[in-house]
Amino acid sequence: MPHDPSCPLTRAEIIDAYFLEHRAKVLDIAAFLDRLDRAAQDAGEEDFRVLALRDAVACLIDGEGDRVRRIQMRLSDRSTAPIDAAPMQGAFGAPRGEGPA
Repeated sequence: MPHDPSCPLTRAEIIDAYFLEHRAKVLDIAAFLDRLDRAAQDAGEEDFRVLALRDAVACLIDGEGDRVRRIQMRLSDRSTAPIDAAPMQGAFGAPRGEGPA
């Protein structure tokens, strides 16, 4: 991959500065998925949020660029139609019933 002059650090400097922080984040995701594996199975399909997260994790290691945009789209509701009432305060964090972006 060619050097992007908008990033003033070398690869080694980025690794030295940020590796441990991101190692912890990957371990946190692994712990979440392990807890799901150990939990009692619900009837029906797997939760749409977990499917979106698994798809996002696959995107991390697919070797393609532009990961942030592609993952953000996988975890964003792209609907434009207004709804009558929100089912809760806040957001789900993933689109319900949509495939990958």
